Amino acid sequence: MNYYERSLDALMHAYRRYQITFDHGEGVYLYDTDQKKYLDFFSGIGVNSFGYHYPEYIVSMEKQLHRLMHISNYFNTVETIEAAECVKKATKMDKVFFTNSGAESTEGALKLARKYYFKKHGKADSEIIALNHSFHGRTTGSVRLTGNENYQKAFGPLIEGVKHANINDLESVKALINEKTAGIIVEPVQGEGGVYVCTQEFMQGLRQLCDEHDIALILDEVQCGMGRTGTIMTYFQYGILPDILCLAKGIGAGFPMGAFAANEKFSNAMEPGDHGSTYGGNPMAGNACRTVFKIIDEKNILEHVQNISQYVAEKLDELAEKYDCIIERRGLGLMIGLEFDRPVKDIVQKCLDHGLIVVTAGANVVRMLPPLIIEKEHVDEMTAILDQAIQETLS
Repeated sequence: MNYYERSLDALMHAYRRYQITFDHGEGVYLYDTDQKKYLDFFSGIGVNSFGYHYPEYIVSMEKQLHRLMHISNYFNTVETIEAAECVKKATKMDKVFFTNSGAESTEGALKLARKYYFKKHGKADSEIIALNHSFHGRTTGSVRLTGNENYQKAFGPLIEGVKHANINDLESVKALINEKTAGIIVEPVQGEGGVYVCTQEFMQGLRQLCDEHDIALILDEVQCGMGRTGTIMTYFQYGILPDILCLAKGIGAGFPMGAFAANEKFSNAMEPGDHGSTYGGNPMAGNACRTVFKIIDEKNILEHVQNISQYVAEKLDELAEKYDCIIERRGLGLMIGLEFDRPVKDIVQKCLDHGLIVVTAGANVVRMLPPLIIEKEHVDEMTAILDQAIQETLS
């Protein structure tokens, strides 16, 4: 059997995997087991911020591997403390809890908002408002927040007390708020939902609503955070701060980790025994996190993302002018969606055939989350392959 057949035999069929098996990566390129080269414009769903085999990251993680990999959270480690300090400084939050994934970060944020409500009201009947077309994870709590019933319908009964409003429709949110509302959870840029960006008016309106009703504004920056949109956190572009923040993906730049953080008012609701994680914030993860922040700072990654994303936008806008089938380019920074007037499955496959990794966000959107270190030459290569793929699909 080849690798693909072996995967079908050994792994649960929970993913529609492409018939490609990767062997190694270098820079912004991946190589399969036949040594075919692929330009990676997806970076493991926005995880591999610095691509592959980034020297400073590799050296730092190798050193940590020889020091400590794991101890219980009953004890402190320097790595975890310094990682938390990095998160605090970057996010302007007051306290941090480390997890292993974005879904776990969402679960922790949900529990924290509900614990604050419980301490305030003395009862456990709180409600959460989320948005349609959102994505917050696949655990039974986070999937209930996710605004797409296709992810939910086989797994009920799910948690109670979740309602869904519409993105950039403040009135639809207001209509759902009542005395039981504990929080509102929002992705500043919806990733899986089609790369839709929240407006300034909407985000500032949510902040005002949460202040007025003393409820938690929870921002899910698992995909759009950690510099991907050109600022370390996307919410700084809106001039607001959340009460609770969800992070993962780029915070470890390849090492599996996540975090939820909160301001003092909400973090004070957490008490010993309320939450826990065996692996969350282990020394390897802590070192990954502090190394990521160090690289972002020392290599001026945010400035680079701001500059290169403008070039990406220009090149994709040129394609949009060339092809009537392209409806819209949207997104922020290096979180990019290109909407077509037709399903894009064949375009994505053609790109793969020609050595470019992009994926879909819904049926009609080509989604790109390239490493933050891409250069103009890589953008030109991406554009040329995408152009060819569109031509071949239309012919």
